[in-house]
Amino acid sequence: MDKQRQKELAELKPTAEMMSEVQFWTIVQTAVDDASDDEDAYLEVIKRQLSKLSLKEMVGFRLRTDKLLYDSYTSEMWCAGYLMNGGCSDDGFEYFRLWVISRGQEAYQAAIANPDNLINYLPEDEDTDFFEFESFWYVALEAFEEASGAELYDYIDDSFHTCEGHYPDFEFNWEEDDPESMRKICPRLFEKFG
Repeated sequence: MDKQRQKELAELKPTAEMMSEVQFWTIVQTAVDDASDDEDAYLEVIKRQLSKLSLKEMVGFRLRTDKLLYDSYTSEMWCAGYLMNGGCSDDGFEYFRLWVISRGQEAYQAAIANPDNLINYLPEDEDTDFFEFESFWYVALEAFEEASGAELYDYIDDSFHTCEGHYPDFEFNWEEDDPESMRKICPRLFEKFG
């Protein structure tokens, strides 16, 4: 670690400050544009972008990711994930929403408005039949550790609550053994995957 990073780390305090949405989505879009079909290359693009930033901004990228996960924790989104992946556990739902985030701002916002809109953002590669991206959750942790030798988690302030462990409660408005309940929420995804 170079001296500048050492000094930066020594001065860094735990933070709850998220990266701005504009900056976050710009980084994600760069990866979508450069490497959307190759998961490893995609992560390398993100990591390269993060390595140019301050350690605090790297923490902010992770916090923004967590906030977007929080905001997409809905019954309707879970229905979309269930249909697209042929089932969806708690962890699977996390990884599905990370995939949605990784597709970029337009796809994410369309899915927030109506998860059935994800039909418009499916990869062109017809062989893709699994829509999860767990590794996206860890990319900021890896970039932070490579830059500083420290754990990013140690620099997240305890006051940050829009994250896993604090998700809102909701009642499912669909049931896996009632296909019609799923068709009502995501008719186009149901047509393709149901």
